Amino acid sequence: MHKMNTLWTVLNAIFLAVFNTAFFAIGGAHHNATVWTSYGFVHFAYLMLLLAPRMIAEGKSAAVFGFSIYSISSLYFLAELVAGATIMSLFPQDFVVAFVVQLCLAGLYGVLLVSHVIADEHTAAAEEVRQYNISFIKEASANLKGIMDGTQGRVTRSQVERAYDALYSSPARSCEEVGQIEDRILMYIGRLGDAVASGDAGAVGSVSNSLLGAINERNARLKALN
Repeated sequence: MHKMNTLWTVLNAIFLAVFNTAFFAIGGAHHNATVWTSYGFVHFAYLMLLLAPRMIAEGKSAAVFGFSIYSISSLYFLAELVAGATIMSLFPQDFVVAFVVQLCLAGLYGVLLVSHVIADEHTAAAEEVRQYNISFIKEASANLKGIMDGTQGRVTRSQVERAYDALYSSPARSCEEVGQIEDRILMYIGRLGDAVASGDAGAVGSVSNSLLGAINERNARLKALN
């Protein structure tokens, strides 16, 4: 890992080394404000390209997010490199024009970048919620299935099975309004597991009914909110 970090650092430094060597070798160290302004904008564009990975939203679509951020940052860097090099070599005396052109490029880049980062964050948040919704039903059903498989007696197993069927067929989507109901469902599943483990048929029946009631309440609330 340390070797990879070193290699990436070297790779990132190649452009800076080549650009600065050519800059000072061709033009020396004495330049006017126009040239230094362009020099600074080129380095800013390259810095933003290096910082692109830190702006990628986390989530299942991180690769897609990264592609858009890298594309915008790369296009800005290339555009600024061409603009900066052109200004430094052909129009070194036009400070106002040089500054306005490069400021507009930076502003356009900033608008596109921030817009994409905001959109990516919203998408990542929606994915996280969707993943939680799927995980709740999937994990809760799996836990209840394990309890059902360990239930002895036809009557008690039938009671647990009714709750399992209701939960397994429940909508995967969720929302904040049913959060407390889902907490109760998980609580009842835990209590049901304890009742089955202790062999208390009466408790199994009672908790199964309470669990079924909570599941039906969740489903009805989701239907009403739809």
